[in-house]
Amino acid sequence: MASSLYSFIIPLAIAFIFVTPPTSTSKISLNHEREETEPSFRVMLKRVDAGKNLTTPERIRRALQRDKKRLRMFRTMSKLSSSGIEAPVFPGPGEFLMQLAIGTPPQYYPAIMDTGSDLIWTQCSPCVLCFSQPTPFFDPSKSDSFESLSCSSEFCQDLQSACIGNCYYTYAYGDSSFTIGYMATETFTFNGSGSPLSLQNIAFGCGQLDQGTFTNCSGLVGMGRGPLSLPSQLPVSTFSYCLTSSDSSNDSTLYLGPSPYNLPQGSPVTSTLVKNIYQPSFYYLTLTGISVGATLLDIPPDGFAIGVNGTNGIIIDSGTTLTYIPSNYYDMVKDEFVRQTKLSPFPNSTSLIGLDCYELPQSPSTVQFPILVFHFDGGDLLVKDYLIAGSYSTYELVCLAMGSSDTLGISIFGNIMQVNEYIVYDLQREVLTFIPTNCNGM
Repeated sequence: MASSLYSFIIPLAIAFIFVTPPTSTSKISLNHEREETEPSFRVMLKRVDAGKNLTTPERIRRALQRDKKRLRMFRTMSKLSSSGIEAPVFPGPGEFLMQLAIGTPPQYYPAIMDTGSDLIWTQCSPCVLCFSQPTPFFDPSKSDSFESLSCSSEFCQDLQSACIGNCYYTYAYGDSSFTIGYMATETFTFNGSGSPLSLQNIAFGCGQLDQGTFTNCSGLVGMGRGPLSLPSQLPVSTFSYCLTSSDSSNDSTLYLGPSPYNLPQGSPVTSTLVKNIYQPSFYYLTLTGISVGATLLDIPPDGFAIGVNGTNGIIIDSGTTLTYIPSNYYDMVKDEFVRQTKLSPFPNSTSLIGLDCYELPQSPSTVQFPILVFHFDGGDLLVKDYLIAGSYSTYELVCLAMGSSDTLGISIFGNIMQVNEYIVYDLQREVLTFIPTNCNGM
């Protein structure tokens, strides 16, 4: 029996990040130490599948398939952490592409933006074993500002790996993807709030042995909490983004540094960003409970706390589509959703569609859907987007944009639930802020 999900009412924040190529530059010299003046970058977000002439069911299936690959990486990381093994394994390819200009003169390439890892890297020529990419490999010999790093450099020491002679790196991702190369510094060019901005001495990896599930990109830009990530290398104390819905004609926005615009006027909800010494790159949230409508679920206040050996906890992740929580808590959400909506679970929907779905009556407008509330230590977030409506054969369905995290060893606040929230990562205060916003107006 063929399936068709036709009406995807929840926006998938799966996007390209596009920076307008500069026509002129004003250079700021950056050392490893921070400067007091913060630059500000505004970049536009476009969905990965935009312009590919895909049907809505195809876009949904592709998004869920990408989730499966990323979740395999989280599984590997959890197994290593719970066994007490410290290894440089990261969740890997995410859902956003950032277009960067590297070198002097600049060479342009698209790279995955990943909030779950730190290293910035791109494939470089000569490339011994590399994956296919949409642009030529970065050629260091054509840049006047390229400089390889020695073992004694501070950036190389931040890798925390053995080094002999030149500063070589090996970065592994949980699905057996990897990059191997050497570290260097270069000039990176972005489109700032005024004229384009060039930043010197950005440490990055020149990959020469790269394989895995990397698509439509030339490398990665780590946005995590470690010293080699882009936010850590720039003199910025914040970054933020605002994601529009999937059916919007407006692009989404990302800011590195202070937003040049006034903050939206919605009521802010904050969460303390907790650190996990076993997974230091992730942005862990302080979630204390979940409500379905007016019903507070029987989840202990420390139900999402980081456990022994760094397991459990909940992170916010731009690269994961759905939201994943422990099955006992997820079962509570499903049971209360059914109790309040009176809808019947659709048989075998998880195996047929990949989601927990429910059959709608002939008049769907008669169903009162409850509000989903995530209770953080700094307020209650009303989650507006947590349902997917569609059809399977002759059945009209509504599905939860959630899943179980039991095999992951970690809970994830995915990007569907982040739509139409202006989300600010305050790296100095270690606070994340949600502000309900119509992101079409950003």
